[in-house]
Amino acid sequence: MKKLYYDDSHLTSFSSGVVSCEEAPGGYDIVLEQTAFYPEGGGQASDTGTLGTVRVLHVREEGETVVHLCDGPLTPGQTVTGTVDWQRRFDLMQQHSGEHIVSGIIHRMFSLHNVGFHMGSGETTIDFDGEIPPEAIPEIEYQANQAIWENLPVLCTVPAPEELEKAVYRTKRQLPYPVRLVEVPGYDRCACCGVHVKYTGEIGLIKILSAVRFRKGTRMQMVCGKRAFLLLQRVFEENRQVSQAFSAKLLETGRAAEKMNAQLAAERFRSTGILRQLFDRIAQDFRDKGNCLCLREGLSPAEVRELADRMADTCGGIAAVVSPRPEGSPVCLISRAEDVRPLGKALCQALSAHGGGKQESFQGSINASVSDINKFFVEKMNFYR
Repeated sequence: MKKLYYDDSHLTSFSSGVVSCEEAPGGYDIVLEQTAFYPEGGGQASDTGTLGTVRVLHVREEGETVVHLCDGPLTPGQTVTGTVDWQRRFDLMQQHSGEHIVSGIIHRMFSLHNVGFHMGSGETTIDFDGEIPPEAIPEIEYQANQAIWENLPVLCTVPAPEELEKAVYRTKRQLPYPVRLVEVPGYDRCACCGVHVKYTGEIGLIKILSAVRFRKGTRMQMVCGKRAFLLLQRVFEENRQVSQAFSAKLLETGRAAEKMNAQLAAERFRSTGILRQLFDRIAQDFRDKGNCLCLREGLSPAEVRELADRMADTCGGIAAVVSPRPEGSPVCLISRAEDVRPLGKALCQALSAHGGGKQESFQGSINASVSDINKFFVEKMNFYR
């Protein structure tokens, strides 16, 4: 079988005779005399497109045979026209060629190897067998884009055995002959079975999104080409909205956000102090009242607990605090002397509450109306309110 994608990675239309067609899970397995459809392999997804009137859903390699999974049958012996989905092919080539450049730069700078590679529908993920200093990422990204600006040819060759012995190239393992080498002059030479752009300028743009520690190495995520452009377009729009919200310049939104966070922290500190003063006053209203119920809207679970804790210091019984809301009202029971667990159990049974705690405290959520909460605590349990 002739693999046309190796002769010309930009070939999108071709004719071929159908060798065989067999029904398979998900469709029909079709083998051609020649094909421009790249099969899945080496971290790169397969091409899709059409063969005559049927859709090519997936392409795989079995030995030296390329098998096309299609949504309909073709007749062995007939000649069909194949059309590769160029938008998909070009996108995958941009990601793959960009990955080679970045991996080559990192290998040159830090002697690290690419030990894992996956091109998803969003980011491309690369695993390296060592740590990459975070401060080096901007330089790696700059050099990678420099390779694009130079518009270098991407050379795909299969050296003769004697040439291969002398060749220096990146590889994950010892490979049997023949070995196909993909080279970006001055940046990378790597053993690879994938399809690539013809010139680095076709990649358009490389953007590294993250580089974090992973299994004693580094996991990097990046996007190239159209994916990078669309992502940065979205990021720019988000940043434009932030700049408007903060009344800040586009390149000063980070500083504006830091200023806003500082102001919010100061306001939270101020409001917390006021809230504690309010809780102290509420606690005094329940002094020596025994078992007490306080309903207070707008409190978080932590604030419900804090108010119950302050009330328990003054009431002399069980302090019950509920912050009513349409779904799941936070509740807390606290006592300095009594075991609140029996009341918590009764609460769960009567008001569809859930939660738990220890002898001195119970915290959870109630799914009941204010009226039902009042009836349980005031009428049934004789709590003061």
